[in-house]
Amino acid sequence: MRAFLGSPCRFDLPPCALTIGNFDGVHLGHQRMLARLREEADARGLPTALLTFEPHPREFFARGQPPARLSVLRDKLQFLAQGNLVDYVFIYRFNHAFSRMAAEDFVQQVLLQELQTRYLLIGDDFQFGADRKGNFELLQSCSDFVTEAMPSVLVAGERASSTLVRDRLAAGDLDSAARLLGRPYQVSGKVMHGQKLGRTIGYPTANVHLPHRRPPLEGVFVVQVDTPAGRLGGVASLGKNPTVTDSQHYKLEVYLFDFHGDLYGQRLTVHFLHKLRDEQRFNDLNELVAKIDHDAASARTYLNSLQRDQA
Repeated sequence: MRAFLGSPCRFDLPPCALTIGNFDGVHLGHQRMLARLREEADARGLPTALLTFEPHPREFFARGQPPARLSVLRDKLQFLAQGNLVDYVFIYRFNHAFSRMAAEDFVQQVLLQELQTRYLLIGDDFQFGADRKGNFELLQSCSDFVTEAMPSVLVAGERASSTLVRDRLAAGDLDSAARLLGRPYQVSGKVMHGQKLGRTIGYPTANVHLPHRRPPLEGVFVVQVDTPAGRLGGVASLGKNPTVTDSQHYKLEVYLFDFHGDLYGQRLTVHFLHKLRDEQRFNDLNELVAKIDHDAASARTYLNSLQRDQA
C-alpha cells in the first residue's frame, strides 16, 4: 500500500477504482466496502484507492467540541496496510478552501484530473462539496466513470457505522464495539513523562500520549498492550484523574502486570477488552490505592479466564 498526502498528480499513477470517506476506525462496514471495491477493480484491471481527509471534516466544522475520533491517521493507515485492504490512500487536507469547493469542481478537479477515477464506490448516504450539494445523482451523471452506491452493512442486525461504534464505546459496551470493528478497540501513542505518582503508591504507570482532545470512551479497563517486550496484560485508566488533578485534559495511564522497565518514548498499542468501572473521585490516596488493588485483581481474573477460554 502507498499513501500520498495531497494531490498525487506528480507521481504519474494509473487510473483507479476509488472510494471516498473518513473510514474512522476501519470497522467491518468499511472492510466490506473495500472488499467490494477490490472485486470490481480486479474485474476492470484497476488498482484500488481510498480518498480520505485530515482532519476529519466534522472536526473542522466543530472546532470547539470535536467528535471523538476512533483512530488516528497513523493507526488507520496501519489497519489498511496490514489487511491489504487497498492499494493507494490519498489524504487530502480538509481546510476552508477545500470545504468551499463546489461539488462539480470536486468531480472535475479531484476525481477526474487528479485521481483519474474510472469506477467509484460510495456509501448510500454520501454527500460532498460546498453545502453538501453533491450526491449520488450528480456522480452518476458523469459519464467518465461508473458510480455504484454500497448498501449498508449489517452486523448482528445493526448498521455498521463509526457513529454506532462511538456510541457503544461511550456506553462501555466493548463487546459490541469489538463486533462492529472486527477486533477489540485500540489506542496507540508514545509513552510520555507524567507526574510519576503511580510509582510512589506501588503502581507505576505508562502515561500514553493521546493525540486528540476527546477519546470515545472513559473509565477503568482491562487491557492488553503491545510493547517492545511483547503483548502484556494490565489495567488502564482513561479520563481526567479527578483525585489528583483538576485538569480538563484526558489521560491514558496503563499499569502493566509483571513488567519492570523503561518505556519512555516507546509507542504502545492499548487494546481495550473489558470495562471495570467509571472513573471516580476519592477522598485520599489510601482510598485510591485500595480501589486500584481491587481493579488490578479483577483485571488479572478476567485475563486468566480469557487465557483459559483461548487454550
